[in-house]
Amino acid sequence: MQFDIEKSAFLPLTEAQTRQQIDAESAWRALQDARQAALEVRGSMLWRMQAGRKYLIRVSGTGAHTSLGPQSEENQQVFERFMARKTALEERQKQLKATVAQHQRLNKALRVGRVPNVVVDVLNALAQARLQEHFVTVGTHALYAYESACGVRVQTEATATQDIDLLLDTRKLLTFSTTMLRLDTSLLGIFQKVDKTFQLRADQKYTAVNASGFEIDIIRRSADTRAGVDPHPLRVSDFEDDFWAVQVSTGQALLDGGSFRQMVVSSNGHMATMVAPSPENFVRIKTQLGKRSDRDPLKARKDLLQAQVVQELLQGHGLAHVVRAQGHKGLAT
Repeated sequence: MQFDIEKSAFLPLTEAQTRQQIDAESAWRALQDARQAALEVRGSMLWRMQAGRKYLIRVSGTGAHTSLGPQSEENQQVFERFMARKTALEERQKQLKATVAQHQRLNKALRVGRVPNVVVDVLNALAQARLQEHFVTVGTHALYAYESACGVRVQTEATATQDIDLLLDTRKLLTFSTTMLRLDTSLLGIFQKVDKTFQLRADQKYTAVNASGFEIDIIRRSADTRAGVDPHPLRVSDFEDDFWAVQVSTGQALLDGGSFRQMVVSSNGHMATMVAPSPENFVRIKTQLGKRSDRDPLKARKDLLQAQVVQELLQGHGLAHVVRAQGHKGLAT
């Protein structure tokens, strides 16, 4: 089955929208870099008297105390450098947050974004919990990343959906599990901070649905039980009321094909970084799904339409250039 993708299927952003998106993305990336740098100086340092001597104490972000030794000229310099860097980074973050907030207002005023608000909120919740690197946004919502990179909007039914598929990268399961233990919350709990009405479906424990009918599906690659470190069934945390990730046949191929990062903007102007499959891999997998004889005909039609839309973005709207640029920066991994 083939579709004729007309030029009218891609609506370019206006000049004003394009300028605003570029400026907003620059500020957003700067804020993400500042947040990453701030992780290196989480916690604090202080001096403490012990047995009549002053010791330099490093306090971690979790409150753990580590002695760096007695007061000395070298430790005094360590303390001063740490505090100066921490202060500078905190001030930079404060300024960038204000700048990003201004861009959010401009994004909304100029209608730069159209990603559902709940999607951007969910992505930001994962990022705040430091879980962003463990999930890839696959399926229909990945199209928002591709169109955003090209400065266009896809004007077909290809983007119509009421659910987001988040692929858990079980190749990093140990790191993911350690982070979940540190957070001491369920993945469902993280999403409920975005929308308290999210609840797991009783008949489908890999799906949470909110009061508006929007669904979050947690999926995973088919388990490799031979490895001994890829358990199935898999509950994503130790909390009883949490997602059980469901296996999908395309999971491994989606992970193996590399990832694509792009800032996306919601209808209310807020921004998030979306990690999606590489566009070429998306086209390949969607084409294969659409041609499977056992695929639901309606889903197969949408698969092929989405594959052709992304192929057109690659060939005629500059997406291939963005992919190459990300590869040069080491982002398409």
